[in-house]
Amino acid sequence: QAGIDWACGPGKVDCSPLLQGQACYDPDNVVAHANYAFDTYYHMMGKSTKSCDFNDMATISTSNPSKLPYLTA
Repeated sequence: QAGIDWACGPGKVDCSPLLQGQACYDPDNVVAHANYAFDTYYHMMGKSTKSCDFNDMATISTSNPSKLPYLTA
């Protein structure tokens, strides 16, 4: 949750799609919301590998998360 809070706060990611009733709210779990926040931040930073650390909570993947089943936390 701390990584999401950072991305959606000081990281300046627009996390409004994660709010209840919005497009990216479901599935409502920390893994799915972190995926959205971290990926959005990564793209905002020009896909820089340095922007995808989040204190070892994230990694760059070649898999499309929208094609994979979501994990629950």
